[in-house]
Amino acid sequence: MNSKKKIYFLLPGLTFGGAERVIFTLCNELNREKFEPVLVLFSKEGMPVEFLKPDVKVIDLKIERIRKSIFSIIKLIRKDKPDIVFGGWGEVSVMLSLIVPFFRKTKFVARETNVVSHHVNRKEIRFLYRFYNNFDRIIAQSDDMQNDLIQNWNVKPDKIVKINNPVDIEMIQSKMKIDEQLFSSDCKNVIAIGNLTGRKGFDLLLDVFEKLKDEPIRLYILGDGPDREKLISKKENLGLDKVEFLGIQKNPFPYLYQSDLFVLSSRYEGFPNVLLEAGVCGTYSLANDCPGGITEIIRETVNGEICDITQTEKFADKIKELVNLNFDKESISESIRSRFSKEIIIGKYEKLFENL
Repeated sequence: MNSKKKIYFLLPGLTFGGAERVIFTLCNELNREKFEPVLVLFSKEGMPVEFLKPDVKVIDLKIERIRKSIFSIIKLIRKDKPDIVFGGWGEVSVMLSLIVPFFRKTKFVARETNVVSHHVNRKEIRFLYRFYNNFDRIIAQSDDMQNDLIQNWNVKPDKIVKINNPVDIEMIQSKMKIDEQLFSSDCKNVIAIGNLTGRKGFDLLLDVFEKLKDEPIRLYILGDGPDREKLISKKENLGLDKVEFLGIQKNPFPYLYQSDLFVLSSRYEGFPNVLLEAGVCGTYSLANDCPGGITEIIRETVNGEICDITQTEKFADKIKELVNLNFDKESISESIRSRFSKEIIIGKYEKLFENL
């Protein structure tokens, strides 16, 4: 009988977002009779390793910058000889692509985290994408991501496997119902979640809510980031009294569950986990028409709708319409469960690893 495949999952650490959640889920859920997952962090700081199962080994390289990590990774692979090395984050993967040819007995997998043409601006990183074909397999989360890699970065189609993100339905459902009433019942409540950066489009969402100033509709934005002060300043300049910034919430799921509508305002995405999470909570979504897998998640009039947020008036009217409708929470949740449950997605990863 073949021995287990040892898989080293590489992440930079420091922040815990969508990419990190996917890797943590993989580490926890892979079949232990076939695979031995090891999490390699450039820095353990800020990473909730307590969420990992006790049998997941964690290696902390104690490195501050990704570009300084390459020699530590080479040393680690030479010493431990893992069967598979998995780059779990875009910039980590492009650095890894340079060393793939030196380890013939180890298989290398990259998981791309964004539509590269929209996301990567630094010249040196864009240059490194010409080495992406060194990987044995490249995982794209969405059709948009896959097409971008093939058409704009000359990645060979047979190198790419499309695997959507998994969502941990049981975990979310166990945390989404609380006794506390989070929102006022005298108005409709809209929620948006994400890092406060330009790509998330919260500036566009504030423009939309200027059109809704006189409506009994509140907007709550969960998250933090470099644009926080700029966005708060814009909110005040527009006189948006019914918009609140709530910062990072350890458990965002009750906010999703109790809201009347979830809005995704991003300019572009990789494959937005938060859309999946809103769906699991049974909350209808209105998403900006942007690249990054939105059309693969949204089933029009079942779990959400897509609208161009730059058409401010139209987007505002759509919010006004949707918050006053009643949706079947169970149907919304099932539309996500049937396609993106962790059992379905983990099965696709296991098949990929077995065939390497």
